[in-house]
Amino acid sequence: MEETIKLVYGDGGKYTNELIKEIIYKCFNNVILTSGIDSAVFSVKHGKAAFTTDSFVVKPLFFPGGDIGKLAICGTINDLSVSGAKPIYLSCSFIIEEGFPTKAFELIVKSMAEQCKKSNVKVVTGDTKVVEKGGVDGIFINTSGVGTIEKNYEIKPIESGDRIIVSGNIGEHGTTIALERYKIKVKGDFKSDCASVYKITSMIKEYYPFIKIMKDPTRGGIATIINELSSIAGLSVKLTDGSIPISREIEGINKILGLDPLYMACEGRLVLVVKSNMADEVLQKMKKLEQCRNAKIIGVFTDEQYPMAYIENSFGGKRILNTLDQQMLPRIC
Repeated sequence: MEETIKLVYGDGGKYTNELIKEIIYKCFNNVILTSGIDSAVFSVKHGKAAFTTDSFVVKPLFFPGGDIGKLAICGTINDLSVSGAKPIYLSCSFIIEEGFPTKAFELIVKSMAEQCKKSNVKVVTGDTKVVEKGGVDGIFINTSGVGTIEKNYEIKPIESGDRIIVSGNIGEHGTTIALERYKIKVKGDFKSDCASVYKITSMIKEYYPFIKIMKDPTRGGIATIINELSSIAGLSVKLTDGSIPISREIEGINKILGLDPLYMACEGRLVLVVKSNMADEVLQKMKKLEQCRNAKIIGVFTDEQYPMAYIENSFGGKRILNTLDQQMLPRIC
């Protein structure tokens, strides 16, 4: 590792994993933490519970489709949801810069409360700190969450032939943040996909015996999640060119900005690996939700000599998808 921590260490790719494994895992070493899933899952008197925590430092604080408050609530709910849990209780801590507008703070808290009501969860504890001007950039939020594991969900070994489903269009959150941050004026209805995914996981929980793993593609986007899954399975992942749901507007603006939507964060999407013979049935079940109208099967695990993630076009050409190892867009969540 380098002698100083740089922005790239927070982008969710290669350097984030390096920081986690070489310092955090080494110091906090325990089986629950180093399993590397989105929530800590542990046994309780009846069944299992999940516990997760996250911090939010997005810039700008308000953006089309959401704000830092909605993002904080949805982000924690989603980490619990992809762990097979029903979110129940949240904590919320604020670190606020001196001079931050009271009205803006109230808008953020109201947004959080609205999302809690929609998601049927409660913020039951928290903390507030105010620091000197310049100590933080406006406001930072930390949320933690507890939920109960439903239908005895657990991660299962991925096998060759298993399919990958994504619940909707990708890249919308990261692209929206980029446009707002740099005040780029373009035509189109660009809006973050920020939303809870619990409705999705709740709808498909009857299929948990056939679902191998679920992930939410935040920092590092779809490409980074695919690489993580390939590494976990020790198998290659073949994506089909054109199968990944992405709007023309998002694809076009990323080309103009020199960014890759496959690496752009989503904040309301679900990626799941499903047993081959059940993938179509799970997909059709998901499509009953408006949130999943663009859901698609995007790839398959294959048993190849050298495990890798790649996109194959109609001519058999392959584009290798590497883990994110350079700075894309910092502070997107």
